[in-house]
Amino acid sequence: MAASASERPQFISSNGGNRSFSNDPLIDNSDPNQIIVSEKKSWKNFFAYLGPGFLVSIAYIDPGNFETDLQSGAQYKYELLWIILVASCAALVIQSLAANLGVVTGKHLAEHCRAEYSKVPNFLLWVVAEIAVVACDIPEVIGTAFALNMLFSIPVWIGVLLTGLSTLMLLALQQYGVRKLEFLIAFLVFTIAICFVIELHYSKPDPGEVLHGLFVPQLKGNGATGLAISLLGAMVMPHNLFLHSALVLSRKIPRSATGIKEACRFYLIESGLALMIAFLINVSVISVSGAVCNAPDLTPEDRSKCEDLDLNKASFLLRNVVGKWSSKLFAIALLASGQSSTITGTYAGQYVMQGFLDLRLEPWLRNFLTRCLAIIPSLIVALIGGSAGAGKLIIIASMILSFELPFALVPLLKFTSCKTKMGSHINPMAITALTWFIGSLIMGINIYYIVSSFIKLLIHSHMKLALVIFCGILGFSGIAIYLASIAYLVFRKNRKASPLLASTNSQTVETLPRQDIVDMQLHGKAAPSDLD
Repeated sequence: MAASASERPQFISSNGGNRSFSNDPLIDNSDPNQIIVSEKKSWKNFFAYLGPGFLVSIAYIDPGNFETDLQSGAQYKYELLWIILVASCAALVIQSLAANLGVVTGKHLAEHCRAEYSKVPNFLLWVVAEIAVVACDIPEVIGTAFALNMLFSIPVWIGVLLTGLSTLMLLALQQYGVRKLEFLIAFLVFTIAICFVIELHYSKPDPGEVLHGLFVPQLKGNGATGLAISLLGAMVMPHNLFLHSALVLSRKIPRSATGIKEACRFYLIESGLALMIAFLINVSVISVSGAVCNAPDLTPEDRSKCEDLDLNKASFLLRNVVGKWSSKLFAIALLASGQSSTITGTYAGQYVMQGFLDLRLEPWLRNFLTRCLAIIPSLIVALIGGSAGAGKLIIIASMILSFELPFALVPLLKFTSCKTKMGSHINPMAITALTWFIGSLIMGINIYYIVSSFIKLLIHSHMKLALVIFCGILGFSGIAIYLASIAYLVFRKNRKASPLLASTNSQTVETLPRQDIVDMQLHGKAAPSDLD
């Protein structure tokens, strides 16, 4: 061993810019933390694949989701539940594509972008991805601050500062290995689920109305479209696509055609299980909010809270309507959600930086930088606007994620539909058509909302005509650039073939998991460059 893990430089660059793409084993010794899949086909292999889906599912039940779910239930009762159903189904299809990309090619989405696009588009995609990671971290910061306020009466702005301590918790967890970390995340997911199942039992929403909201699409009232976009942005997150395609690389699987197919199938089932739990949690949050805010015996004070409901007001509302224990349950679920999401956000940031730039930061430094970028706007808004301003910042962050989604989704759809990259594991025509329809629908809704909102802003503004024209030119120029960027990604032909495709013959060629990916998940492990 040339150097200990503690002596490694904080900023790491892969040798020659291509080490992360290598298919050669980077270590020779067997590591107890490696998750090895048996060569024999068996349903028992499914347990080896359990884990990544639950890490990914955290992004679907983070404080940003809770905020938009609460507002959805408070303002429209159960009418927007169908958005959650559609978004969850779309998320399962899209996340399975991200997992397939990593399994089949041995590279994650960010690495494919670096190999496929020239320097300028690659750099811009990296910037957009980093903004998405920060936008994802903002709800976690504010949600954790709200939870601390509910449990211990700590002011929100102090709670925002205390969220920096989650970096220390993350480092403490990493030393126990990726498998134990995955089990902890699964435990937190089930903790959140249990809390809201209990809340659901005592709030007693009408089952018929809930089912009607799930299966009958409708968008009524002012602001429904904007809230629907926030729900989509909070459900289908761009950083999750980078994360899922990288997490699957930590498994040791047979590189045969049958081994690849089995891995893709089990990852689909595992993702479906995790996202189904996340879906039920989101439905529970909306149902609880809808039932409580539409109760006939609400006081005028509680009814005013429902009109502008955020995470902090929800605690007082539940306490008044359901009971004090209900408020504490909500706080525990919110704290579990916020603290677990810091892990997935940090990992996503590491993979994005390593993939796009072929550079890595130490986990604690990466988490510190991301958290600082999230804490600064959160702290400013919490100090100036209080809990109400912080709640609105969560909605803005969710909408930013929704508008950024095409810049991760379009490359993913292009790559998984490309035979030179996926070989015989290319998307079937039906899946290709379905995913492009889903992507087009999301992008169409986003474009409609941003154009209509901008036009309304200009019409109802009290600015002078010359200033309105100037702002209109700037705004529509920005929209044109946004559309042109998406069009570039959609119509540009893929040029790079994948260096790693499954063998089509019967011979099984095993490969070790991507050790650079494992190193990002195991703090204190030796880097490949440290091994003689």
